[in-house]
Amino acid sequence: MEYRQLGASGLKVPVLSFGTGTFGGSGDFFKTWGNTQVDEAKALVGLCMDAGLNFFDTANVYSQGLSEEILGKAIIGMRDRIILSTKATFKMGNNPNDMGSSRFHLIKSCEDSLRRLQTDYIDIYHMHGFDGNTPVEETLSALNDLIRDGKIRYIACSNFSGWHLMKSLSVSERYGWGRYIGHQAHYSLLSREFEWELMPLGIDQKIGTLVWSPLSAGRLGGKYRRDQPLPANSRIAQGGGEGPEVPQEFFFNLIDVLDQIAAELEKTVAQVALNWLLQRPTVSNIVIGARNEEQLKQNLGAIGWNLNLDQVKRLDEASDKSPIYPYWHQRKNPALNPLPDFYGKIGN
Repeated sequence: MEYRQLGASGLKVPVLSFGTGTFGGSGDFFKTWGNTQVDEAKALVGLCMDAGLNFFDTANVYSQGLSEEILGKAIIGMRDRIILSTKATFKMGNNPNDMGSSRFHLIKSCEDSLRRLQTDYIDIYHMHGFDGNTPVEETLSALNDLIRDGKIRYIACSNFSGWHLMKSLSVSERYGWGRYIGHQAHYSLLSREFEWELMPLGIDQKIGTLVWSPLSAGRLGGKYRRDQPLPANSRIAQGGGEGPEVPQEFFFNLIDVLDQIAAELEKTVAQVALNWLLQRPTVSNIVIGARNEEQLKQNLGAIGWNLNLDQVKRLDEASDKSPIYPYWHQRKNPALNPLPDFYGKIGN
């Protein structure tokens, strides 16, 4: 298993982590992701550990805490050998203070997560989204106190815009508080908007990227083809997909290229899509999920080899989209951009 440094921190993480959004299957949304219970969770965790994948990611909102509870039971006896990540911010109850990134909510959320995970500390604690109603200073001060108290070791964010993250980094620097070392972001061959602003920011500020939904809610898993109806039991068909709608012709043209490259390498479409991400700037880790052992084994096969430059170029071209303003304007001036390979084309 390859390890990479996470941002400007001293923490090294495996290039793959296991996301446990499939644990629990509680609620209309999360039941479409999966329904993994304790015994199967233990088996999946065991497979990960055998492969050298010791990084497990969850969130308090996944099945309203049930994912954390199941993961906590699945890792009993191995806490000192794993990296554990969870998140807070989204709604966890009906009280007005049961959501957000206020000091009130974060301290309670952290303590609740520690209890459900049956641990004394969380290695990486993510703000699951940006709370525009709470002062950034209040959020980061509370997180810094949790670091000082030994309840969390590093902080990261997820789903932030560029100004959200830059403002947070500025506040941390001003007061000498803990700094976000990673950004868990939506990024895949079908969703490359991350490259427009967040990737250059990550390079400049040394923020490691932890990719969520690398297969675009299963769209890049190899099941979908031209003139083939969406399976009724798929996550997308059941309303569990996330992200913008993808134009069908664009999608199928990309799948054609993925099929060609997968055949060349004797790999699966999913493995090719994951390997492409591992070659992108700032990417420290990809969060992979699996409903069963077979899916997990397939995703683990995305490492230990690399696409060649020609194959990367073909995938880049097949997945390229013209960006919105001001990014299309910035593309016209690649010499001024830290990522000239990405911005060398003129988009309108």
